Amino acid sequence: MGGKITYFFLATVLVLVFGVVALEGVLLLLTGEPAAMGMGAVAFLLPCVGVWFLWHNTSFARNAHRLARELEAEGGLPAEEARRTAGGRIDRDAADEIFARRKAETEDSPDDWRCWFRLAVAYHDARDTPRARKAMQKAITLRQSTPSGV
Repeated sequence: MGGKITYFFLATVLVLVFGVVALEGVLLLLTGEPAAMGMGAVAFLLPCVGVWFLWHNTSFARNAHRLARELEAEGGLPAEEARRTAGGRIDRDAADEIFARRKAETEDSPDDWRCWFRLAVAYHDARDTPRARKAMQKAITLRQSTPSGV
């Protein structure tokens, strides 16, 4: 719950900053000076791009959490299998071992969103964030195209 409050707070601050920058952009556009208008256009467009990224990432996180809750209700969430180092990080060899199993599971059932979810967790544990996000996006896409209860 604390993570959601922090995320909401930071997202709100970010939207407020976007608003101030966009307002400054509009004010620069209204000056009539070519250089100021160019800077104003950029200052107005950057917050638009920022809002899109914020929306996209918030949507991704909500969908991933929804899948996690659904998988947990089914009893299909991956258990804490990996050994941890003294510092609390997941042992690299253990993460690689689990990843190999999850990858094989996903190759055997490429249309099962549950396998892709577990593969995303394995990628994350192996510290491969870009592939973890891609695998989670695949899980989300597959789940959205799967009728409920299947």
